Amino acid sequence: MKPIRNSAKAIIIQQGKLLLTKNKDNDGFFYLFPGGGQEHGEVLKETLKRECIEELGVQVEVQDLVYVREYIGKNHEFAAWDHDVHQVEFYFVCSIAKDAPAQMDGTHPDQDQIGVEWVDIRQLDHIRLYPKALGHHLVNNEMNVRYLGDVN
Repeated sequence: MKPIRNSAKAIIIQQGKLLLTKNKDNDGFFYLFPGGGQEHGEVLKETLKRECIEELGVQVEVQDLVYVREYIGKNHEFAAWDHDVHQVEFYFVCSIAKDAPAQMDGTHPDQDQIGVEWVDIRQLDHIRLYPKALGHHLVNNEMNVRYLGDVN
């Protein structure tokens, strides 16, 4: 059994659009919030800054924690290969640093990542976004602190 993993994720919204990583698998495109796993001795805000450089290629300013989500793989659609995964994700509101380049290019993108994309928040229910439940909250402009539970 794998240990529980902490992950820090960024919610970056500008002009009604959400910045996501664009990924591709056998079923097509899917989108994820930028961020990733916490390393030993690293505070979550530092994790998020490092991960955004790796996935987006930009510095971010980390602000408030707004959502906490658990993902217990055996309970969801990817149980066939994620059955032993238990991850706790911390979602922070972030902004891109003022001196960020216009073209984003991560220094170490994830395996399935093919780029980054600004997605209109009104379209979140129409794309393959993980976690879907968080997309529903953002579409409804619900940015208050919330424990989402074990959702996908």
